[in-house]
Amino acid sequence: MHDALAALFESQDGVATAGQILAVVSRRQFEMLLECTAVERIWHGVYSYGPAGTARRLKGLDVACGEVVGICMATAAGAYGFDTENSAELHVLNPSGHQLRPTDGLVVHRRDGAPLTLVSGRPATAPAWTAIEVARTLRRPRALATLDAALRSGRCDPSDLSRGAAAQQGRRGIVKVRQLLPLADARAESPMESEARLVMIDGGLPTPVLQHEVVDARGRLRRLDFAWPSHRVAAEYDSGEWHVGADALRRDREKLAALQDLGWMVVPIVVDDVRRHPSALVNRIHAHLVARECA
Repeated sequence: MHDALAALFESQDGVATAGQILAVVSRRQFEMLLECTAVERIWHGVYSYGPAGTARRLKGLDVACGEVVGICMATAAGAYGFDTENSAELHVLNPSGHQLRPTDGLVVHRRDGAPLTLVSGRPATAPAWTAIEVARTLRRPRALATLDAALRSGRCDPSDLSRGAAAQQGRRGIVKVRQLLPLADARAESPMESEARLVMIDGGLPTPVLQHEVVDARGRLRRLDFAWPSHRVAAEYDSGEWHVGADALRRDREKLAALQDLGWMVVPIVVDDVRRHPSALVNRIHAHLVARECA
């Protein structure tokens, strides 16, 4: 790449406007770079040196606007470490001195009065506000997953979430979120674990203990996704992603055998149990709890 162009991209974290590029290379050279995808268009009049992830796409907006653009919703949640939905769209705050227009992959918001903080030097709606705002837009299971993830991230605590909900009083979806707040738990380790827990609670099961720890006969610590310790009944969510291969299968079987030796009944859970057959899942766990009470 032309030395001056390389220096331009390096000075702006991998992005530049068409005008800046054409100031250092010819139009033909620019077209050749686009044809071979060494340079890619990310926004109108803004280009990236190579593929652009979230950080670079945001930097492209900064360059286009001449100021640092703030973030909100899923993009802010991602910056804080609790985006459960993996949204491909960027959600940004309209800069005070410019009028950003929504386009493919870009959603522009006005959030007058929303509390802001800085994340890596970029303005963002505050963590608790963000968690509540995202949760308001989601179905109950995913809303709980967002609240759980927000607590797990350490960016906010239950009182922060309560204040965030109070600040968004009267907005669409807030009643649902307020009802879920008492159920939010930082110990949930994945969105599907949050969904499974809500199925259990909605189904009338006693609220399980999350990530319950037991020590097996060989002194090894075992952690259970969901546990009812007084009944020695547990449920384990299997995503299918982490339990692949002979070694993983062997570890799973060793864990199950160790728990059975301690007298635990372990109920396996997969995604279809949670989303397609929730009543059957609740009935299965309930049956084991009743059996242990009668034993």
